[in-house]
Amino acid sequence: MKSDIELARETKLKPITEIAKNLQLNPDDLMPYGKFKAKVNYELISEEKMQLSNLILVTAITPTKAGIGKTTTSISLAQGLELLGKKAVLALREPSLGPCFGMKGGATGGGYSQVLPMDEINLHFTGDFHAITSANNMLAALLDNYIYHNRGTDKPQLKQVIWKRVLDVNDRSLRQMVSGLGGSANGIPAETGFDITAASEIMAILCLAKDLEDLENRINNILLGYTVENAPFYVRDLGVGGAITVLLKDALHPNLVQTMEGGAAFVHGGPFANIAHGCNSLMATRMAMSTGDYVITEAGFGADLGAEKFFDIKCRLANLNPKASVLVVTSQALKMHGGVDVADISKPHTEGLENGLLNVGVHLKNLQQFGQSVVVAFNQYHFDTEAEIELVRKWCEGHGAAFALNNGFTQGGKGAIELAETVLKTIEKVPSANVKFAYALEDSIEDKIRKVVVNVYGGKFISFSPKASLMLKRINRLGLNNLPICIAKTQYSFSDNPTHLGVARDFEFKIADLIINSGAGFIVAVAGEMMRMPGLPKSPQAEQIFLQNGEIEGLS
Repeated sequence: MKSDIELARETKLKPITEIAKNLQLNPDDLMPYGKFKAKVNYELISEEKMQLSNLILVTAITPTKAGIGKTTTSISLAQGLELLGKKAVLALREPSLGPCFGMKGGATGGGYSQVLPMDEINLHFTGDFHAITSANNMLAALLDNYIYHNRGTDKPQLKQVIWKRVLDVNDRSLRQMVSGLGGSANGIPAETGFDITAASEIMAILCLAKDLEDLENRINNILLGYTVENAPFYVRDLGVGGAITVLLKDALHPNLVQTMEGGAAFVHGGPFANIAHGCNSLMATRMAMSTGDYVITEAGFGADLGAEKFFDIKCRLANLNPKASVLVVTSQALKMHGGVDVADISKPHTEGLENGLLNVGVHLKNLQQFGQSVVVAFNQYHFDTEAEIELVRKWCEGHGAAFALNNGFTQGGKGAIELAETVLKTIEKVPSANVKFAYALEDSIEDKIRKVVVNVYGGKFISFSPKASLMLKRINRLGLNNLPICIAKTQYSFSDNPTHLGVARDFEFKIADLIINSGAGFIVAVAGEMMRMPGLPKSPQAEQIFLQNGEIEGLS
């Protein structure tokens, strides 16, 4: 089979105006970025139309390091629904350059189920990530400038700065550093560091903002540091919220592109789910629901991460209620969680696969606790045997979940017909109930974390480092304990230890730090050894990316 980028190049793209026309959008509604991508004015979002739309969440079991095909499943499901005559629209996250040049090589689906133009989406796209990076770093520069020029004045003096700069790269060397070296003309020396752009609070703010006014309010509520009087210092105290909003005003509008089969896809926002909240922008989801009868969206990594945050943060904020959830599985992931060596997960191991179903069981139970009707999508590979497939099918039938094979990677929408029909049947006969949250906002921060750890992850108890305990007192003192939580943890395990595969039980869950994202409107609880600036692998995907005869190779 040809590479993803070869298949993408061979696909004849429709003009973006034609994609928009199918959504009853006029050329005047678009802000074109070339022939095949455009931003759509968010003011066209219709609450009335949204109420008539069927939202479908795609999530997954705990993935392997190679992923599990969640985006490919989302795209193929949309393509399959279109082939069945349904008006299906996608709402997906934008890729980050970090993993594109690091481990993954791209994040626009794969095979015959991709969003296009994949090379442009994977690289600079419409500049949203650059706008967020610029806004974040402009804020850091303005804060440093305030500190530099107001030393010894009667203006508030800062004793601690918590705002960091960001870059959309994986760069471990920037995690901890000292700025302002080289003499007093270069500022005041300070220990600081960089996060990746996907972990920026401004990324979360852009993805959760309801309109331009809400965007500016959230930016003004960003906590930058603390004064010598131990008082919080916000962006509104700096007086630059309007300037930062100006940098983001165009980025706020969702981006419209297309699937390989000419369906509509809104691709907008890109927070990671292991270190952020892992959902595409609220703008993209609401715009998709304003223009499509069936809207397919995804939440990052396994259901313990992306789906939990999708429900407890995004759905709570926007009063969203999916009609069904799709839980993606692969035989490789099942075998890995069933104790099979990673080198052998492509070989028949029925016993290992059966043991791996315990991981599926926990994710399924969690989704059902959130009120979801679940369809298990089995992404089929050429080495999967009929016995393995039937084993998973019968297990699902016995555990209250529908089952469907998905061959969207090799066949596009045609390979997802079974999945599309199963999802439609689920929505028609047993649609999901209203979302049931894992915790109440009135719960304390400790109780919110404990409820997620015990009831979603399967842990026994939580513990706080001295740093996290100090931050907990500060959160309570600032009156921010009613915010939802966003747990940053490994995506490879239910626990905070990536080596605990399968189903970790009765473990201690260690909270290393608590980070106040008062602008985004949640508290980040950092567990284990999580880094908000990832590093590159020994052989990064960048080694495989190059130009040949003017064409990009190596993206996937």
